[in-house]
Amino acid sequence: MSNEKTLSACALAAVMLFSTNLQAKTTVNWWHAMGGELGEMLEEVAHSFNDSQNEYEVIPSFRGTYTETMTGAIAAFRARQQPHIVQVFEVGTGTMMAAEGAIYPIYQLMADNQRTFDKDAYLPAVVGYYTDPNGNMLSFPFNSSTPIMYYNRDVFSAAGLDPETPPATWNDMVDASRKIIDSGAATCGFTTSWPSWVMLENFSAWHNLPLGTQDNGFNGMDTELIFNNDSVARHWDNLKQWQDSGIFKWGGPGPGPDAAPMFYSGECAMFFGSSASRAGVLRNASFDVGFGFQPYYDDIEGAPQNSIIGGATLWVLRGHSDAEYAAVSAFFEYLSQPEVQADWHQKTGYLPITQAAFELTASQGYYTANPGADTSIKQMTLNTPTANSKGLRFGNFVQIRDVISEEMEAVMTGAKSGQQAADSAVRRGNALLREFEAANR
Repeated sequence: MSNEKTLSACALAAVMLFSTNLQAKTTVNWWHAMGGELGEMLEEVAHSFNDSQNEYEVIPSFRGTYTETMTGAIAAFRARQQPHIVQVFEVGTGTMMAAEGAIYPIYQLMADNQRTFDKDAYLPAVVGYYTDPNGNMLSFPFNSSTPIMYYNRDVFSAAGLDPETPPATWNDMVDASRKIIDSGAATCGFTTSWPSWVMLENFSAWHNLPLGTQDNGFNGMDTELIFNNDSVARHWDNLKQWQDSGIFKWGGPGPGPDAAPMFYSGECAMFFGSSASRAGVLRNASFDVGFGFQPYYDDIEGAPQNSIIGGATLWVLRGHSDAEYAAVSAFFEYLSQPEVQADWHQKTGYLPITQAAFELTASQGYYTANPGADTSIKQMTLNTPTANSKGLRFGNFVQIRDVISEEMEAVMTGAKSGQQAADSAVRRGNALLREFEAANR
């Protein structure tokens, strides 16, 4: 009986000690927009940090889509119930920057807590997107991606094309698509997800064309959209013509929900999607997958330039204690480690956003064992970013991107020409920019 009492006392003491340790930990709430497998991988990152030390506990919480997560965090801030960290997609950067007093800039957070943070360790395209005019990093890079070409190597072989050589130019895309269709290897040449991101935003950067004034919005809120140029209008008209001839199939607006299934089924031989879709593509495709750059028009001077990023960064919201911010800075320092960054890159397909993570991944033989896994990095770092290919920073761009998708769809249905749609998208988009400017003066 005395042994049972002793065991019970020991068990109680252990529970009390465990409880005390949990209570002693400083808690950090992290709102994110990653569901499914990516969400599980994100939670693994948080759990690994929690297991690496005894002072802090990061609690990830899925809050819906990127738009829902960002708007939810803004509403929570107004109600003084904001999380410490919120994951915001790249097109929300302008909106977050304008929320003065609500955000705790990363460069300041890390310096205030004497934590290591070297912005020069990050890829230039990543740094440029999330810095202020003085070069200070405002949010923490976490999951960055860029659109690449995925292609069906089996279909290429069946059509008599070289499966090692994806099309480089849009003329090459048309020629390859016609051979594929004529051979009966597939009934469609290519499709795309995220038409605004791929066929306008990255199209413009890849061809060194401006989307808007003020260096695509980086230098002021009085920016205006100016992407209704001859090159964009021609490309949108071409997509319509290619659709009519079966070379191209519209996968839908927004994320393009029908695009990936048409590629997985073998209907379309090529597919433009996020580099972060790599794991999903390899899991769903029953054929040998190849990887390539986005095509370019060889009669546009300056092409190809470099692609721009998508994905998201982590923003820190004001209104918490110094102890809690010390915990956030410790978490970000952990995320900065090359081993953590390399593991995230290899598991998800997102970019290795630091040079050290890229070099570690290469030294581990990952790229040799997984051909094409470095396509996104090569495409993003092809040339030093220009004012046109650094990225974009427009207020209300979440809504503007929806407008662009609507106008592109009008071209695909034959309701508008490429020029009419581009003109309308610019006009409607500029109205949204003026609304944003007026609300944030």
